[in-house]
Amino acid sequence: MKKGFWHGIGLTFFIAVIAKLATLLPYISLIGPLVFAILIGMLWNTFFPVRAEWEGGIEFASKKLLRAGIILLGMRLNLGDIASAGWPAFLWAVGSVLIGIGAVYGIARAIGADKTISFLTACGTGICGAAAIVAVASQVKAKPEQTAISVAIIAILGTLFTFVYTLVYPVLELSSEAFGMFAGGTLHEIAHVVAAGDVGGTEALDFALVVKLTRVMLLVFVAGGVGIWMSRKNKQSAEKFNLKTLPIPWFIFGFLAVSALYTTGIVPEAVASVFVTLAYLLMAMSMAGLGLNVKFGAFRSAGMKPFVAGLGGTIILVLVGYMYARFVF
Repeated sequence: MKKGFWHGIGLTFFIAVIAKLATLLPYISLIGPLVFAILIGMLWNTFFPVRAEWEGGIEFASKKLLRAGIILLGMRLNLGDIASAGWPAFLWAVGSVLIGIGAVYGIARAIGADKTISFLTACGTGICGAAAIVAVASQVKAKPEQTAISVAIIAILGTLFTFVYTLVYPVLELSSEAFGMFAGGTLHEIAHVVAAGDVGGTEALDFALVVKLTRVMLLVFVAGGVGIWMSRKNKQSAEKFNLKTLPIPWFIFGFLAVSALYTTGIVPEAVASVFVTLAYLLMAMSMAGLGLNVKFGAFRSAGMKPFVAGLGGTIILVLVGYMYARFVF
């Protein structure tokens, strides 16, 4: 491979490391290294446009490394924990995905927001933040700037509501388990869920992670559904259904396979922790690559409507989640 390819890879690695170090600071950690990586990448490309010969390595990082990172992330999902949490947790995880996606996209269509940005933001709200956005972006053939805008919206909203949860927790009148279910089913990024769930104690945090990781698992079905939908929408002829040409992100099944391996207990926790750390490094590099293809000017052209849709949909999800945790669980 050419030297420029490795320069592009090296740049994404450098940005990922800087993003990780930045999130070691108090409060900034709520945003998470993935979002910081994309922001740093955008800043870099705005003030120091990347060389053409580096683009191959940057594209490799933004696509191939993302898939590898998502597969390795399975090392933090114990399928047994999902089963032991019971039907209330599973039903709320499914409900939060449906409500989050439906509410955000419904509001977006009502106010005339950009359809692609709104759909990506809806998936990020309902499923698992930036990782869901990037996974679905390839299915709907989103432009880099559309993906970046969606990630930024989710980062802002998730951080805002995390702060709100920590402030209002004493007056919510929820048990530790109920608060964990509430936080895990309504916040966007895993970093947000950890930060908010920790306020309610160990039991709340454990429950929050189970619900959140169940939502992450549901990404497989959402991405698969989007792939089938896009395949039929873009079909130009009466060809027979063909799995080989279906744009489903098959790497997500690798995520489930790794989760199943971790569930068996044969992988030591120390080893699993290393794989999860590597997963986040690879995903941060992919986010850096994404940011390096975007300039901040793209946000001005998108306007405020996608953000308004994301905010409105998140509020609806939060209200329904609180009612479920308060009166059903």
